[in-house]
Amino acid sequence: MSQHQKIYPDHDPEAPTARPTAPLVPRGSSRSEQGDRSKDPLNQGPQRFVPLPPPKKRGSRSCCCRCFCYTFCFLLLLVVVVGATIGILYLVFKPKLPDYSIDRLQLTRFALNQDSSLTTAFNVTITAKNPNEKIGIYYEDGSKITVWYLEHQLSNGSLPKFYQGHENTTVIYVEMTGQTQNALGLRTTLEEQQQRTGNIPLRIRVNQPVRVKFGKLKLFEVRFLVRCGVFVDSLATNNVIKIQSSSCKFRLRL
Repeated sequence: MSQHQKIYPDHDPEAPTARPTAPLVPRGSSRSEQGDRSKDPLNQGPQRFVPLPPPKKRGSRSCCCRCFCYTFCFLLLLVVVVGATIGILYLVFKPKLPDYSIDRLQLTRFALNQDSSLTTAFNVTITAKNPNEKIGIYYEDGSKITVWYLEHQLSNGSLPKFYQGHENTTVIYVEMTGQTQNALGLRTTLEEQQQRTGNIPLRIRVNQPVRVKFGKLKLFEVRFLVRCGVFVDSLATNNVIKIQSSSCKFRLRL
């Protein structure tokens, strides 16, 4: 009879003892050796797309600024060109202001009417001097000359149209007439003024459109404004009034 014998592997006392290994995943964790599937982009659900901010629209402010800059540059260039032109003309022609004087004043009518209005008529002699060597002056139509006492206009007229050449002196004769309403007080004031001071202050104003000629270049129309203060001895009719003193100021208006 055969005997059955169970043989068990012997334990080798010299074999190294195997140490237990730490688990790959800590206890209590839901992750496995495969990793966290929730972070796998293939296993994630529908993704949320964050909309990008709309592009900024270019407003009308930049267009306005650009137009303003262009306009400013154009005006600046225009000022520079005009200034350079005036500077060149000044250096080449060396312009001088014309000179005016009141040489003679005659009162041909000074009458108080029945309706208390005052009618006056003057003849004035004006001397105009152009001292420029290369500049001529065209005196155009549309001028006006007036005689004033205080705030009362006594007479008015106009200068003739003519051309004044280089370094020229022109004598101008002007007839003026006028009528002042409610002049009873005005005539009394004039008589008292003459008795008290021995003279009567008058003002003569001239508004004359002219065109200046530089060589062969005829410029646009401007206006000469002349203001003259005249002291006369009296306002005697049909007599040449003695001018005790006079002075004129000249101004140019574009």
